[in-house]
Amino acid sequence: MGNHSIPEKELVVIILYTSLFFIVVAVALIIFFYFSRKKIIQKELEKIDLMVQYQKEQLHAVIFTQEEERKRIAQDLHDDISSKLNIVSLNTHLLSAPNLSEDETKEITENVINLTAKALENSRKIAHNLLPPVFEKFGLNAGIEELCGEFESSKSVKVHYTNNIDFDEKEIDRHLHVFRILQELMNNSLRHGKANEIWISFANIGEANTCNYKDNGIGFDAKNCENQKGLGMKNIDSRISFLDGTIEITSELNKGIAVIFTF
Repeated sequence: MGNHSIPEKELVVIILYTSLFFIVVAVALIIFFYFSRKKIIQKELEKIDLMVQYQKEQLHAVIFTQEEERKRIAQDLHDDISSKLNIVSLNTHLLSAPNLSEDETKEITENVINLTAKALENSRKIAHNLLPPVFEKFGLNAGIEELCGEFESSKSVKVHYTNNIDFDEKEIDRHLHVFRILQELMNNSLRHGKANEIWISFANIGEANTCNYKDNGIGFDAKNCENQKGLGMKNIDSRISFLDGTIEITSELNKGIAVIFTF
């Protein structure tokens, strides 16, 4: 029988080439996985950057709104309270003047009483705008009922409000965000939407507290993103973010606006 075994030199060459092939494949796989991983990390970093940027914008919107609110309160205090108290002070000094007739004393006293009453009323309004006492004492549902009543009595708008959620009194801090969102939406409906009818309803859908909001105003083109980037909407987005909720806004020109948000 002939000897067909592979010569030793050829066997060594085959082993070397085979080893080299596996080394090349292994190096290629390492390089491939390295660059793939690098791309994944880069994409993750880009996502984080976008989130940080979004959070910065939200924070900026909240801070800006707070500053505007502080300016408005300071202006109200200066215009409504300080000016009236200054006049009260002047009238009080007049009372100490000698030789005042009875009629003069009566007129000055009436002025002081009227101005004091107006200053008290205005200070109550300012405090109410900061945090309605009904909301603080009786919770979100009572606060919204009062808000709807205020809009109906002072503005030409009809508000339909229904609630099927038993709000937890311990979550008053979270509920304040919901209250402010509705305030912003209702103000927008009147100021920009020129609506004369608003619908608000609360329900628990799929274990999530959900608010449905609609108006019959002039609406806007929802396809144009610029329409949803106003400061008011940024402020609403910030509050939704704090609530770990979601928001969906749909609108068409002359067909009002519909908003669904969870919290």
